[in-house]
Amino acid sequence: MADPLYPTIPVPTTVTAGKKPVTYGKELAFDFATGEFIMKDGAPKVVEGIEALKVWIEKTIRTARYRFPIYTFSYGCELKDIIGLDIPSPVLESEVTRVIREALIYDVRIKDVRDFIFERGGDWLKVEFTVIDFTDNSFRQGVSV
Repeated sequence: MADPLYPTIPVPTTVTAGKKPVTYGKELAFDFATGEFIMKDGAPKVVEGIEALKVWIEKTIRTARYRFPIYTFSYGCELKDIIGLDIPSPVLESEVTRVIREALIYDVRIKDVRDFIFERGGDWLKVEFTVIDFTDNSFRQGVSV
């Protein structure tokens, strides 16, 4: 019997990489009012679960996007750029909603950001909103700038 024209080569089985499971992760607890890490037993306190996500959300909103080369262009928020503008409240609220949603929604832990409530003073703004996370839990988050 003649040899086959094409050789028989065993094909290795391929392992497809599965999606990495989504978790809340860990963050260092931070007091945004004082600008200091919260310490526990002489070391920064580590938070997990929804508390870690809340720290990440506030830090993301308070960090100016495109200003710090340490962060990627997808991290941060343009909120501080529009706070000082002299624009009517409906326009400001629409823009604040947009920039906060854009800053947060790309993260796989966040499904939606909605139900915004605004308080505005001469040089300050307080925003509160509902976050729906990857487990379909919802919680209120507030940020003052």
